Amino acid sequence: MAYKLVASQKTRGQTVRVNDIPEIAQLSTPEKILLVEDLWDSIALDESGVPVSQSHKEELDRRLQSYESAPGNLLSLEELQGRIESRQ
Repeated sequence: MAYKLVASQKTRGQTVRVNDIPEIAQLSTPEKILLVEDLWDSIALDESGVPVSQSHKEELDRRLQSYESAPGNLLSLEELQGRIESRQ
């Protein structure tokens, strides 16, 4: 399923809402999900367009270092779910 959407001068650089593009508003939920997946894939192709803050980079480096120093210290899915549930 392919959709051709052209940004007008009115919407370029502004927040675009579903109702701003009638073709999207008329899609079924499964079609909208496919469109979102396609949009996400197009964003992922240009990683330079998504800025990553220095604090996020530092946190990723810290987590990678932690994993590399003790790769066996991972939680199973059940352990992780238990920890999450115990916080609630």
